[in-house]
Amino acid sequence: MFKHFKTTLVAAALAASGIGAAQAEDIRLRIASGHPAANTYVNLMQSFFVPEVTKRVAARTQHKVEFVEAYGGAMVKVADTLEGVQSGIVDIGGYCFCFEPSNLPLHAFQVMLPFGTMSPEKSVKMARAVYDKVPYMSKVFEDKYNQVLLSLIADNGYNLGTTFEWNTVAELKGRKLAGAGLNLKWLEYAGAVPVQSSLPEAYTSMQTGVYFGWIMFPSGWVNFKLNEVAKHYTEIGFGSISWHGLTINKNRFNRLPKDVQAIIVEVAKEYEARTGSVNEENYPKQLAQLKTLGVNVKSVPDAVRLEWANSLKAWPQAHAADLDKQGLPASQVLKLALEEAEKLGHKWPVRYEIK
Repeated sequence: MFKHFKTTLVAAALAASGIGAAQAEDIRLRIASGHPAANTYVNLMQSFFVPEVTKRVAARTQHKVEFVEAYGGAMVKVADTLEGVQSGIVDIGGYCFCFEPSNLPLHAFQVMLPFGTMSPEKSVKMARAVYDKVPYMSKVFEDKYNQVLLSLIADNGYNLGTTFEWNTVAELKGRKLAGAGLNLKWLEYAGAVPVQSSLPEAYTSMQTGVYFGWIMFPSGWVNFKLNEVAKHYTEIGFGSISWHGLTINKNRFNRLPKDVQAIIVEVAKEYEARTGSVNEENYPKQLAQLKTLGVNVKSVPDAVRLEWANSLKAWPQAHAADLDKQGLPASQVLKLALEEAEKLGHKWPVRYEIK
């Protein structure tokens, strides 16, 4: 009886002190990307997401978070990050859905609507509105890939950088040009020869003639020193695409204390917005920087943009129909994306029709 009384007193003392119910934890999280910190979104993982989560957990909870950071393919390659998070090789991963055409075919939906907004801020807001209205877009990460989508990530506006000067769509016919994933279709419909590639390969590939241009945002041209091998950067205005994401292993997330979970979600939301605002702010600076580096930066006339958009006019509906047949809500997503972009003030050069 005395033993039982003593045990009860100890339990009561522990409960009163808050120990036992929620003990302080030292939490280690591995965060990684196949892209290096030269990429804006990876730089923001390193300079904003990691320090903010660390700081807020220390200030607002009894726990401590330590991040093990591995960028530039040190832990996962660009095309292996989804699987890396899924298996738990890394806890948090940042990656482009463009490298997952089989696993996440619908998550490149903005690429299916070329010549969208060039504003990264509007792009990520539009994408978030679509994700919020179509639960599948977020749930598929949890249901099929054992991870939780924390943030969408905006890119800068896509244009075309080349080793040669061009002024008309006809001049691109037969030229080997690079892209990633579904944006290769933009090249195909223009008559160019599309080549699948990734940014870490771009410098050497253009230097050696594997291909002669890249569908790329200006930050990529600056940060990867592509100006040294390709002196022409043409503003065609394909659009800012939010087709990267930041995810966390579902099992690891579920094991975290609730207050730490809440802080990670909170910071991730702010990180998402920053990928838009930072890219928006940097775009004109990077164009100016390219000019100082000796790059011929120019815009094409609206007529050229319209010609290219018209060549792609039937593709969004055709591609959506294919995905619909696979049981994906593609037509619903594309219709919403068109409407949400227009709510944000975007005017399509060609208004794609989705049935």
